[in-house]
Amino acid sequence: MARVKRGNVARKRRNKILRLARGFSGSNGRLFRTANQRVMKALCNAYRDRRRRKRDFRRLWIARINAAARLNGVSYSRLIGGLKQADIRINRKMLAQLAVMDPNSFKSVVTSAKS
Repeated sequence: MARVKRGNVARKRRNKILRLARGFSGSNGRLFRTANQRVMKALCNAYRDRRRRKRDFRRLWIARINAAARLNGVSYSRLIGGLKQADIRINRKMLAQLAVMDPNSFKSVVTSAKS
């Protein structure tokens, strides 16, 4: 059986990890073993937070819609219920943008949902 020297393969693997760890502070960005641990943790956090970002934005949109709806004299839940009854299909992202960018058109949406 021939002897296997892993010089190139091992160095490439380590350099790939160290490239991913660039910018981490102290030995977390310089030493392979700690960098490997930090990179694995960072990738886990990134995976988790890609899903969490969607929840966070939805919560932000709902908070903005609720604030704008209350300025127009209706609560968030009544607004959404009214939109469903009036068969107005507009998602929360668009409603939140209307509330922030164009309050007059948001007010017209609220009045059509009230009636």
